[in-house]
Amino acid sequence: MKRADQKHPWQKGLLWLLPAAFLLIFFYQPLLNILRLAFSPLFQTGWEGVQAAQVLKPLGFTLWQALLSTLLTLLVGLPAAYLFSHFDFKGREALRLLSLLPFILPTVVVAACFNTLLGPRGWLNLGLMALLNLSEPPIHMLQSLPAILLAHVFYNTAIIIRLVGSAWSRLDKKLVHAAQMLGACPWQAFREVTLPLLLPAITGASLLVFLFDFTSFGVVLMLGGPQFATLEVEIYTQALYMLNLRLAAVLSLVQLACTLLVAWLQSRVSQPR
Repeated sequence: MKRADQKHPWQKGLLWLLPAAFLLIFFYQPLLNILRLAFSPLFQTGWEGVQAAQVLKPLGFTLWQALLSTLLTLLVGLPAAYLFSHFDFKGREALRLLSLLPFILPTVVVAACFNTLLGPRGWLNLGLMALLNLSEPPIHMLQSLPAILLAHVFYNTAIIIRLVGSAWSRLDKKLVHAAQMLGACPWQAFREVTLPLLLPAITGASLLVFLFDFTSFGVVLMLGGPQFATLEVEIYTQALYMLNLRLAAVLSLVQLACTLLVAWLQSRVSQPR
């Protein structure tokens, strides 16, 4: 019995070897390679061949499209969150489950659906051409920034509905009623009472949506094309087609730093107080 007890810690230690080896081979080793590719030229040639514009241009567009996508998602998601948290109607739970559908759909399927609906020979264009007797499709949305934004809203509205709607449903309605009894109109009650209480949930959900939009790859590549180069798309292009591994590594580190910063902010905002 004593020998069995002595072997037990070793046996527990062996159980950690497999996940540790997995992380070492498939996570830390590629990360170390990226760091080597990015920083070894700094001590040799000073990042020769990597220009500031090659980093700042995709970074700027990535931040811009992520910010626009987040604002549009809030514009659609907040009214939907209010609807699901304040009204009990037939089919509410079914609609709430359907809002999660984008999370299980591959990007290829979403792109094909957008092409079927909004493409040159899509349902919407064919219907308008038949209705207005047009010879050319009136809507040219694919391979454009609006297509990227629309797809991001489609993907991420469920996050706002879930996180903000859940917080909204837990608010004490007596606080709003008390404000209205003191003479506040519905808009004043929302601005002075409801909005401050919802602000942590809205901020946390917005940062999470921003993080997903910032790291979006398939949507941008398939619906926007290479002319709309986010950091993800530019890393893919430089590494796979241009074979510029040095620039791809630098861009990867920039994206990693931005992602960690947003994730840290989101975790701080989401902490219960």
